[in-house]
Amino acid sequence: GVSNLLVISTMAKKKCAHLRLACQTEPKPYYMSKLWWCGITLLGLGEVGNFTAYGFAPIALVAPLGCVSVTGSAFISVLFLKKTMRAADILGGTLTVTGTYLLVTFAPNVPQELTARRVQNYLVSWPFLVYLISGIIIFCILLYFYKRKAVKHIVVLLMMVALLASLTVIAVKAVASMITLSAKGKMQLTYPVFYIMIVLMAISCAFQVKFLNQAMHLYKVTAVVPINFVFFTTSAIISGVIFYREFQSAALLSVFMFLFGCLLSFLGVFVIARNKKEEHVQIPFIDYGHIPGE
Repeated sequence: GVSNLLVISTMAKKKCAHLRLACQTEPKPYYMSKLWWCGITLLGLGEVGNFTAYGFAPIALVAPLGCVSVTGSAFISVLFLKKTMRAADILGGTLTVTGTYLLVTFAPNVPQELTARRVQNYLVSWPFLVYLISGIIIFCILLYFYKRKAVKHIVVLLMMVALLASLTVIAVKAVASMITLSAKGKMQLTYPVFYIMIVLMAISCAFQVKFLNQAMHLYKVTAVVPINFVFFTTSAIISGVIFYREFQSAALLSVFMFLFGCLLSFLGVFVIARNKKEEHVQIPFIDYGHIPGE
């Protein structure tokens, strides 16, 4: 949660830096701004925190907490960018905070050490193989419609992003866990599966960004953000359940309350993003009131 707040604080600080530079009579390059570099530093810390979280917590807990960044953006925009607080922001924030509380309280408890050998066993388990083959088939069908039939509907694009993201979070958790164990003295970096997971993480991440950028180019951010959050969170939870067996010993009530927390978080994100005006970077202009004779 803290990592997501750091990441969204980055966006606010970078936005402030660009606005300040745009208002100057002789704008300097953005990389000359201390505020911009402050934002980049926070971004690095936030992403390192997110990566580390996968090494200590279940995917089913880490992934849904992305709603913190969406909620935080609404409130940080009020503080840093002097925007007006909307009733939808307050309602959405209340829903996401309530959902986050339920997620943290009823998240699966997985105390097992995720060693390289355990990851190898998970990779060849039949539930994951069935899931992987099904995901590849669905992805190929979506890619066929996207490439051959020119179907660029937002659901098609973000479903491909979500399928790739499910592999990304599996790889990220494996890599983060093996690095954590190695730092504790239980060396895991000599196993080939560690490097296989790094390659899987890099490739799935690269294509995920490609399709997400395409969706951002074709559709409004206010439409992409909530749908992508729901698809990503759902695929991440499913991959965690199948690959890491995170809800294997969970009580039925805990599962129900966890899913209810997810639903509240989804609703909160949609409420915040709904009817939110999309911003466009304004080109600096000359105020005619400051020109003599005009």
